[in-house]
Amino acid sequence: MSTTESTRRADVPQLRLPRQVAAPDGPVDVTMMYVMHHAFRRDLVMFAEAAAATPATDRVTWSALAKRWAVFSEILHHHHSGEDAGLWPWLMRVATEDEQATLEEMEAEHEQIDPILRDCARGFERVTTSDDARAAAYLAERLAAARDTLLAHMGHEETDAMALVQTYMTQDDWDQVVEANFDKKVEPRLLLAAVPWIAYELPRPVVDRLLAEAGAPMKLVHLATRRRFERLQERATRYVA
Repeated sequence: MSTTESTRRADVPQLRLPRQVAAPDGPVDVTMMYVMHHAFRRDLVMFAEAAAATPATDRVTWSALAKRWAVFSEILHHHHSGEDAGLWPWLMRVATEDEQATLEEMEAEHEQIDPILRDCARGFERVTTSDDARAAAYLAERLAAARDTLLAHMGHEETDAMALVQTYMTQDDWDQVVEANFDKKVEPRLLLAAVPWIAYELPRPVVDRLLAEAGAPMKLVHLATRRRFERLQERATRYVA
């Protein structure tokens, strides 16, 4: 291997966050993937706990939870759409037959997740418009299913799919896929919702690093939106110990 090739493939430090399953070594900094997974995991655990504890008659809290769900589900849809449209096809072109099976599993798992998310959305519609205890119990069950299914999927992705990223992609490859399929397709409204959502309960050094890299405008967005998000979170988790 030439000096240039060795330098190009040199490993970079990989971020490890609470509940994260794996971070394969390699030359690509995939920090935002793990940051997004941290936020998804945090929310999935919270939704399951909150739904199990919230009385069916407390529509105010259910409405706050529904607003939090709307943020979570839109960001998750954007994230999975970017993977399906950009990341998995890029890797499919270079992967071996066995590795392609892993990528097909990623897409299949997304398809398994979608009906559960639709069930949750319907459940939130019911609990915010009625005091039906059966509707609240159904939603709690569906949110627990979403938690279990998505946690397993993210663990699989971190272990196997991210290993393929590190095997085949350079930093430039990764950055181009992210820009074309994730960053460019974020509407301003979604960005305003995503910034405080991503930062919430993220270790402070990681937040500081991300904001420093993003620059002054993103710092201002975080300052302007953080407290409103935290107030919504407090209302949504009123019954969570």
